[in-house]
Amino acid sequence: MTKARERFPDRLIRPRQGNGLVLGLRNLYILPTRFGWLWLLSCLVLYLLGINGGSNGPLLLGFLGTGLLLISLHLTQFNLQGLRLRCGEPAGGFAGETLSYPLWLNSRVNRYALQLQFRSSGGSITAVTLTPGEQLINVAWSSPQRGELRPGRLRIWSTAPLGLFHCWSVWEPSVPQLVYPQRLDGPVAVVAEGEKTADQPARTGARPAGSDDWSDLRPHRPEEGLGRLAWKQLARSGGRYSKRFEDPVPRHGLLALHPEVPRERGLCHLSARIAQLGQGQASYGLRLGDLTIPMGSGKGQRERCLRALARL
Repeated sequence: MTKARERFPDRLIRPRQGNGLVLGLRNLYILPTRFGWLWLLSCLVLYLLGINGGSNGPLLLGFLGTGLLLISLHLTQFNLQGLRLRCGEPAGGFAGETLSYPLWLNSRVNRYALQLQFRSSGGSITAVTLTPGEQLINVAWSSPQRGELRPGRLRIWSTAPLGLFHCWSVWEPSVPQLVYPQRLDGPVAVVAEGEKTADQPARTGARPAGSDDWSDLRPHRPEEGLGRLAWKQLARSGGRYSKRFEDPVPRHGLLALHPEVPRERGLCHLSARIAQLGQGQASYGLRLGDLTIPMGSGKGQRERCLRALARL
């Protein structure tokens, strides 16, 4: 986020960087809210009315309002002072979608109506109320690009308990988050194992209809034809049964960039295909230039392939 897009006075503040932050007098800033300025103006008007009219009632109200304003100043700052923040271990996510950045918040006292936002990346506001102890929260942000990226400036603020003051701090977490290419449906190349260059359709492990490698029998239906008929059972008992086969784990070969698609868009196509295959038990691999990820399946294979796309 550029300084031109940042709100005043954040553009004048140099945020702290690192894996953690402790909020204190050197990194907390406080100003009256709009309601606070109106409250202060009302106190001033009451004071002037009391002085000019010689009445003690407006003077008393003005002094009481000013005292409450000063008390609110300290209470709002104490609602943030001493709070400890540290980065969690962010999981990967896809570009163009909402990402969750984990933060650990440690507090010794109750803290009310805290709000956090990555303004530099257009994230939504996360509101939280803390009890004593350590609590994990996820702050939303998004990125149009892939890679190992940091979410930018985190702004944490509160106006509790009376809404008269706005106390805040700015921090840049240094732990990056892996952002996979955006998921876009499109063509990808499939390279057969052991081949250097090939663009072949995905293969599956379907068994022929007449195979003896079957798992169960069921009553035969005419539309199934004679290929699935269990002839041995027919000869023994005279009953007509069909062989039922277990669906094998499909094998899709090594996925690769399609030669007719620009590289970045091709990575988006691969990202969508890997995310789709990773939802099942399909076996697949990945080839990106000199990098080859062997055939595999499951969540671990999905993460390995997506990390390779993000870091290419």
